[in-house]
Amino acid sequence: MRKKNIKSLLLLISVVIVLHACAPADGNHSGHEYMPDMAHSIAYEANYFNYYALNTWGTEEEYKEFAMPRKPVEGTVPRGYAGLDKSNRKSLEGRLTHNSIAIPVNGSVPYYYEDTEEERQRATEEIIENPFPITDAGLEKAESNYDIYCGICHGEKGDGAGYLVRDDGGVYPAQPANFLTDEFINASNGRYYHSIMYGKNVMGSYADKLSYEERWQVIHYIRSLQAEEKGLAYNENENTLNSIDIPGAMVEAEADSDQESQLEESPDSMEDGSHGDHNGNEGDH
Repeated sequence: MRKKNIKSLLLLISVVIVLHACAPADGNHSGHEYMPDMAHSIAYEANYFNYYALNTWGTEEEYKEFAMPRKPVEGTVPRGYAGLDKSNRKSLEGRLTHNSIAIPVNGSVPYYYEDTEEERQRATEEIIENPFPITDAGLEKAESNYDIYCGICHGEKGDGAGYLVRDDGGVYPAQPANFLTDEFINASNGRYYHSIMYGKNVMGSYADKLSYEERWQVIHYIRSLQAEEKGLAYNENENTLNSIDIPGAMVEAEADSDQESQLEESPDSMEDGSHGDHNGNEGDH
């Protein structure tokens, strides 16, 4: 009898557990759950704090701290960012290739220089090359951006005589930089890029108005204005202004040359012992 009572008790407990587990779901309530903390983990997303009732491991204040938005790990960038990778010089159509996957460029890129005079000088010394080649299409697009964001102060010719400082325009509290002077012609690309990112003196930042590629293309356009002032060439086929910025035609030629070299280095399948085995014996025909 005693053994029978134990079996009956275990059966009764099992029935109670099953019935309790079968509680119906209603609205946001999913019914009874064995481990709700596992089913409803803390997610770092907006408004997830509303589900605090499903997490009973700590106080409401502790849960709120975990549920609040977090800053990304230092150096984290969105998928599709454009970086200073010379292998991406041919990405002229606003696309990058990474691990054989084409990724639309979203204009986001890390910039490891602060808004101080010391960091400005460091950027001027360290950022030398423009990561994009000179192209006629890039210069054409950059001209429009330059006229909109830069020309009103620095002038359509880059001479610092924009509309805001001319007699027929408004009153500007300071003379904008004249890009046609030797100081700015000889300045590194980093000097321009840092100013676009943070601004300079009364000039504000344009980092939120120009994408990564647009900033560099505007710098190309400024260089073309400098070349025009000096009677030099700065275009897709030729650059006689400096030895830093690379014409797009040269990049295309280098790429074609590399491809031809790879084809020449590839062994001919017919010279690979296809007429016989590696021991010099004739193959079966």
